[in-house]
Amino acid sequence: MKISSDERISNMTFATVYPHYVTKVERKGRTVAELHEVITWLTGFQESTIQQLIRDKVTFAEFFQQAQLHPNAPLITGLICGYRIEEIENPLTQQVRYMDKLVDELAKGRKMEKILRTS
Repeated sequence: MKISSDERISNMTFATVYPHYVTKVERKGRTVAELHEVITWLTGFQESTIQQLIRDKVTFAEFFQQAQLHPNAPLITGLICGYRIEEIENPLTQQVRYMDKLVDELAKGRKMEKILRTS
C-alpha cells in the first residue's frame, strides 16, 4: 500500500523536523530565538509550548490541530519543495509548507517584518 505525501507529512513528528529548522537558520546566521518568533507568529505557540510539543513528539497533525493559525497565514505564497503553496489542497500539508516557507525566508536573510507579513 502506497502512502501519500499528505499522510507522510501528517505522521511526521515536529520533533524530527525541528532540528533541521534550527540547523538551516543557524547556518545562515539567524538565531533559534528568531526561529521561535516565526513559529509563534504562525501557530500562536509560546516558547514553553514549542518545547513541550518537541518533548511530546507530537505529529504535524497534532501540532497544527493545537495551533491557532495567524490570520495572515494565507498571505504566505510562492514555491516550496516544487509546489505552489496557495494551490496545495490538503489543509495540513499547506500549513506545514507555510512553516517551511517561513523558515526558508528566515534562512535567506529576509527582514522579520516581511516574514511576519506585517503591513
